[in-house]
Amino acid sequence: MTAPAGSDQSVCGRDAYEGQSSRSLREFIRTESGSAGLLVLAAVVALLWANSPWSEGYQHLWETELSIRFGDSGLTMSLHHWINDGLMVVFFFVIGLEVRREFAIGELTDRSRIVVPLVAGLTGMVVPVAIFLALNPDSEVAAGWGAVIGTDTAFLLGVMALVGPAVSTQLRIFLLTLTVIDDIIAVTVIGVVYSDHLSLGPLLVAAACLLALVGLDRAGVWQAAPYVALVVLLWVATLQSGLHASIAGMLSGLLVPALDPRRADVEEAARRFRAFRQSPMAGVQRDARRSLTRTISVNERLQQALHMPTSYVVVPIFALANAGVDLREGVLGDALGSTLTWGIVAGLVLGKSIGIFAGAAASVRLGWGRLPQGVGSGHVLAGGALSGIGFTVSLLIIGLAFDSATLQDQATVGVLLAAVIASLAGWAAFRFAARFLGQHDAALPRKLSMPIDPVRDHVAGPVDAPLTLVEYLDYECPFCARVSGVGDELRAHFGDELRYVTRHLPLPVHPHAELAALAAEAADRQGRFWEMHEVLFANAAELELEDLLGYAATLDLDVEQFARDLDADEVARRIERDVASAEASGVRGTPTFFVGVGGWAVRHIGPHDARTLIGVLESLRPGTREGKGSTSPR
Repeated sequence: MTAPAGSDQSVCGRDAYEGQSSRSLREFIRTESGSAGLLVLAAVVALLWANSPWSEGYQHLWETELSIRFGDSGLTMSLHHWINDGLMVVFFFVIGLEVRREFAIGELTDRSRIVVPLVAGLTGMVVPVAIFLALNPDSEVAAGWGAVIGTDTAFLLGVMALVGPAVSTQLRIFLLTLTVIDDIIAVTVIGVVYSDHLSLGPLLVAAACLLALVGLDRAGVWQAAPYVALVVLLWVATLQSGLHASIAGMLSGLLVPALDPRRADVEEAARRFRAFRQSPMAGVQRDARRSLTRTISVNERLQQALHMPTSYVVVPIFALANAGVDLREGVLGDALGSTLTWGIVAGLVLGKSIGIFAGAAASVRLGWGRLPQGVGSGHVLAGGALSGIGFTVSLLIIGLAFDSATLQDQATVGVLLAAVIASLAGWAAFRFAARFLGQHDAALPRKLSMPIDPVRDHVAGPVDAPLTLVEYLDYECPFCARVSGVGDELRAHFGDELRYVTRHLPLPVHPHAELAALAAEAADRQGRFWEMHEVLFANAAELELEDLLGYAATLDLDVEQFARDLDADEVARRIERDVASAEASGVRGTPTFFVGVGGWAVRHIGPHDARTLIGVLESLRPGTREGKGSTSPR
């Protein structure tokens, strides 16, 4: 028995209280989308400033030298280089942190979900480069091929919020997965292809820093300070080595560990917090704070600290420093007549669209994977078009690829034109998909796919009660165990107006969850489902076969019959039915609740404590303004 194909692994722990995607992922999307407005504003200000009577001030500002010195040694760079080689390292460090988190405990833990966006990401880089080089075979201009490989995630998400479907969670996750591949390759290209002559000594120091980061991870060091100190040292060594510093940011981010909160650490933090509540003293407070900090991985703490300032400060400053092209005195005309400009436009707009769409379609056609549930071919085409917004990475590469100011200006104009054209192309593709392909929202289903069956479902309360609460659960999920009393609290509040229904979703990350689900169904064949249900949650850490047989004996079941039923095909099919209904209903983790009235129920997104669920069900209660006459989900 496995979870549905394409499903996420457990969202127990930090993600247990979210809907169809993890909280950290939703925060990432919101921050990136919100920063897009500042990014556009900074680019517009840069263009206006560079083409104003004060344009010389714009140029002189970024040429200003800044130094950091310690005795006789130190770093001296222009303000422009501090931004591109310093602040942008923080940007790539945050990207590395997010990539590590997604592969360790996030959306990419299920490797089967990576194949389609991986292929689409690769073809979405190869095709643009091929188009660019076809238009610019000259060796000097051809050096700018790297400008067409990157996608600006913040810009993409921001534009999608304006021109995309009202709900596009699944498409965003798909595109974020794709841009993970994009970012890794783009930073590798920057670090290797566009670096200066290398110096062996600093390279060895940088390698030692990377090994030290691995050592901190292996040693389980949870304090952030040692990681930060090594990252700073790695950055300095990389600068001195001749490699572009962006690769230091990405690699160091990839090496900072991301872990789910351990139940033991959470319980210890709760214990110390209770101790502080009883004895509010400085020493007890310090222990409680350290214990709380330890429950969250270094990776997520650093993301929490850096993501917002990176998105709202670092990237807009980068745009302000790099997007200012003086278009006067024939510069715009020269750019519009340049194959470099149009090579970048064609590579980003046409190349990204064709490459991503073709890569995704081919991998699905060949059976290597499938698109996320709710995402159609039209969505992929539109997302590919929006991926032609290269901006941040493209501008960075342009500055590294060309020494000529003329070529830099022409390439920058190409990137800016591509951003506008790609946005319009994405808008048109989304409208086409909605009107002609019937592909509207690119999100997981929210409606309960399989109606309640009083014969096959486990129902507590009157089967014809007006209010319905359905829970998909996993007996080995500690957070399912914590909310296992929610159904009782809600039934106590609503009485005979509520029916509480449980369905199984044993997750692959919990090795005993499937056996525990079989045990509950085997007990049901002797009329003791709810008793076994409570026992399993009370002993969620002890679910071996011998434990289950012992629980059966404790409940006075016929143990031999119970053991035979554990292997019965009919029992297994009941669980398979629940798993299939979970997939069709958009369930991606446990616990997940559905609330409804009459003959329908929709997935509840948000906190699922008893107080919140009571409020939601009260709003659906027959006779209330929201619940009166409800016959279908809104």
